[in-house]
Amino acid sequence: MSSTRPAVRRRAATATAAALLLPLAGCGGEAAGDAAISVENCGATVELDAAPERVVMLKSAAVPTLHELDVLDRVVARAGLYPEEYYDAETLAALEEVPLLTDRTDTSGHLQISREEVVAETPDLVLGETENLTRETLASSGIELVEEPAFCGSLEGDATFEDLYDQVRLYGEVFERADEADAYVGELQDRVAEIEARVPADEARTVAVLYPTVGGGVTYAYGQGSMSAPLVEAAGLENVFGDVADRVFEVSAEELVARDPDVLVVLHSDGDPAEVVDAVADLPGADALRALESGAVLPLLLNFAEPPTPLAVDGLDRLVTFLAQTPAGPTA
Repeated sequence: MSSTRPAVRRRAATATAAALLLPLAGCGGEAAGDAAISVENCGATVELDAAPERVVMLKSAAVPTLHELDVLDRVVARAGLYPEEYYDAETLAALEEVPLLTDRTDTSGHLQISREEVVAETPDLVLGETENLTRETLASSGIELVEEPAFCGSLEGDATFEDLYDQVRLYGEVFERADEADAYVGELQDRVAEIEARVPADEARTVAVLYPTVGGGVTYAYGQGSMSAPLVEAAGLENVFGDVADRVFEVSAEELVARDPDVLVVLHSDGDPAEVVDAVADLPGADALRALESGAVLPLLLNFAEPPTPLAVDGLDRLVTFLAQTPAGPTA
């Protein structure tokens, strides 16, 4: 897992692109709907002749946004893991119509797929990057790529809910669904406000957000560069690793025990959630952790906390519900 931080800053580029497109509507050139699309993503300029019609998706994070923008039917193939828990029945039904190339992953959860498998689908856009399928390797085949900013290290400063809204708007620009994207952002903002209103005024517990390795190995923790940071803050919690600017980083069992959070959120990509809880419980000295003693451990699928997507709003809802059902444990 990368220790870099996410993001995208595109508004200036968007304004410039819009200014360049305006004269086309009043002359004999191409219509505005056929004009080139140019957006900034992960420090690169993505240029498309028109809104993409053949999309290959290599990560699950974009699915809810594509469904809300009514463009999920433009995804001609997908690869990777798409846990059913992420999606409502309508979204899941639409997703299941998209052929799955492969769900092979390595022990770290990284997708195993060849460049040839993706290029064979003749996409005009790929969503998501892998170690062997990068912006550069796809460019040689004339294929553009858009990555979730959380995974490419382009966010400046702490992650916020605005990063989530910005990414929704980016997809609105790419697929020429700007109005729909703005409307969806409004719905998400309202939902966040409604969830925050359920947080008790006296909520004062601490939390750590972890990604443990099942079966033993490295344990990762999430800092201020992760979407999990504003998520736990909105739930009224204090991140014990809030003094770390990185998105994600390795943490020792000793450091975790020393910071001894009241609540643990343990992330995983797939499989049995009990296994990731056990992975934390098996750490040296973990029996001293208050969160384990009180049962204040919430396993969450990764996209409910990372990267900044609408699924993080679902994650916030789940966390606030969990906290309301989990009384505070013993204090230090």
